[in-house]
Amino acid sequence: MFLAGGAWSSAGSAADGRGRSPAGALGHGGEGSSADTHGDADAHSDGNGPWAPAAGAGRHGRTGVDRGTVRLREAASVSVRSDDSPRYAPEWLRLREPADAAARARDLLDPLRIRLANLPGRADGLVVHDVGCGTGSMGRWLAPLLDGAQHWVLHDRDPYLLHFAAVAAPRTAADGSRVTVETRRGDLARLTPDALAGAALVTASALLDVLTTEEVGTLAAACAAAGCPALLTLSVAGRVDLTPAHPLDAEITEAFNAHQRRTGMLGPDAVDAAAEAFAGHGATVRAHPSPWRLGPDEAELTAQWLRGWVGAAVEQRPELRERADRYLDERLAACAAGELRVVVHHTDLLALCRPTGGTP
Repeated sequence: MFLAGGAWSSAGSAADGRGRSPAGALGHGGEGSSADTHGDADAHSDGNGPWAPAAGAGRHGRTGVDRGTVRLREAASVSVRSDDSPRYAPEWLRLREPADAAARARDLLDPLRIRLANLPGRADGLVVHDVGCGTGSMGRWLAPLLDGAQHWVLHDRDPYLLHFAAVAAPRTAADGSRVTVETRRGDLARLTPDALAGAALVTASALLDVLTTEEVGTLAAACAAAGCPALLTLSVAGRVDLTPAHPLDAEITEAFNAHQRRTGMLGPDAVDAAAEAFAGHGATVRAHPSPWRLGPDEAELTAQWLRGWVGAAVEQRPELRERADRYLDERLAACAAGELRVVVHHTDLLALCRPTGGTP
């Protein structure tokens, strides 16, 4: 069952919406990969600092890939779409990565560590599948916070982002153990239990809100069948707090949230839907707030976020354009002057699925 804010309950009941998180990315609250059917997913934090190419590496990242720790391949277990165009610019993912890292709910890591510590040992360590990996910020944040050898399988439909993710992946765990990486290109909405065979953990960042109810159900069913927990971070909550307030804040927020729900995507309803789906498979689910808190030190990110947030609202409601243009100009001026504070609410979700070989 799902309880927001930290309390645990037994598996079986549906979520009620208390754990939803804030909106937060260009165009929708997603992190920024293009892994799912609609094109979203990752925008991760860092833990090791934001991603950036190494000196002399050129536009595609580091020149010296450790061939012993990185494996690139196209997997048959996940279908590949014909539309190969990147959905999210690496520059946007780089810009938001520190804010994502600061926002993710570390309170969910202790129960996750307990579950992982009770797993049978594997020669290659923990196998972690990062779905909708984008440029790999989830791995850069999480791998250095977990003990033991790890093998990360990075899923995304955009080969360009997969390259960034592979070359910038962390190489060591919290205790100095080795971290290895491989990539799988494909459509994550068709992720199957077979693709997760042997997995210790499934992760995603800013993915849930761009999935449909059916796709979230597919993800929950695959994790449950594999008996592995899922840590799904930075899903939008549909709430944004701006200081100072403005009369148009609520109307822009409402239009943005409607934009997020277009074409059947869950948007701000994603955490509730995911909690219900996982609980329906017997998982114990916990949700925790993970807001972006943006001030003068994050002015560049705030400005980019504002443009995307207001732009999506206008796309949803074109009649807002004239007022929204003035609103955006005012907000950007306040941001440049260091006078604007923004809290973009998100929610992280941990689903502890029942192990396939025993009791939780």
